Amino acid sequence: MRTRGQAEFVPAKAHAKLTTGEVIRMLRELKGWTQAELARRSGISPTNISLLENEKVEIGKKRVEQLAKAFDIHPAIIMFPEYEAKEIQKAA
Repeated sequence: MRTRGQAEFVPAKAHAKLTTGEVIRMLRELKGWTQAELARRSGISPTNISLLENEKVEIGKKRVEQLAKAFDIHPAIIMFPEYEAKEIQKAA
């Protein structure tokens, strides 16, 4: 059996796409927060946090701003996860 050298491997391209709800959940879990804790920090009810994470309601500008402030990140990270993947990783 032949051993492959490092130069023979090609890095995989990222292909997973995240939804806004998945980003909210991921950031919350990476911070170690419950939905109730995120609700307290953002001023959004726990019910609405759940609805947002499960893509049951539209997020809207005000909620994006509240969540971004709670996570201490730029709102674009939540709104445009496909463009901000590196920033999401840094925010955690």
